Amino acid sequence: MEFFNNWWGFVSTRWDQVQIGLIEHSVYVVSVLGVASVFAIVLGVVTRRSPLARELSLAISSVFLTIPSLALFTIFIPLVGLGFAPSFLALLLYSLLPILRNTIAGLDGIDSSVLEAAKGMGLTPTQVLLRVQLPLAWPVIIAGIRVSAMLVVGVAAIATLVAGGGLGDFIKSGLARLPLPNSFESIWTGTLLCLLLALVIDISLQLLRRATISKGIR
Repeated sequence: MEFFNNWWGFVSTRWDQVQIGLIEHSVYVVSVLGVASVFAIVLGVVTRRSPLARELSLAISSVFLTIPSLALFTIFIPLVGLGFAPSFLALLLYSLLPILRNTIAGLDGIDSSVLEAAKGMGLTPTQVLLRVQLPLAWPVIIAGIRVSAMLVVGVAAIATLVAGGGLGDFIKSGLARLPLPNSFESIWTGTLLCLLLALVIDISLQLLRRATISKGIR
C-alpha cells in the first residue's frame, strides 16, 4: 500500500510528463501500424500468386525480427539521425511480419469455389480482390494487426535510447537512478502505462474488427 501511495504521488506530480510520454508512445503505435498495414497488405496481395516472391517476402520480414532491438534502432542513426525517424523505421520493420503472414494466410484460406462464383458473376479480377478476397481475409488480417500492435507497444519503449521519447523515458530514468528515491516508481510508471496503452489499443482493434466485419463472416 505504501508503494502504491508513493507511486501515485510520483505520477500525480509529473502528470505533464506522463501525458507527453503517452502521446509520443501512441503516435509511434498508430503511425507504425498504419504504414505497416498498408505496406504489408499490398505486399501480400502482390505476391499472393508467386510462391517464390511470397516466401522471399516472408523470409526477409522474418529476418528483421531476429535483429536485436537496440541494434535495429541504432543502425539507422547514421542515415536519419536521432529521435523519431530511427525509432519509426525500426518499429516499422518489426511490425511487418505478423500482418504480412496473416494477409497471405487469409487470402490463401479462401475457398476456390467462392472465387469461381465471383468470376461467374462477371466480376473483374480487381473487383474480386476488393469485394470478395480482402473482405473474407480481413478477420485474419486484423488478427495480425493486433499482434503487431502489441509488439510495437513493447518495443517502442526502446526508442528512449535513441532520443525517441515515449514511455521508455520513465524506465530509462528509473534505471539510471537506482536505488535513489522515486527510481522504482519511475520504472513502474513506464511499465504500467505501456500495459495500459496495449490494453486500450487491443480493445480498440477488437471494436474495429466488429465494426468492419459483417455478421455473415463473423
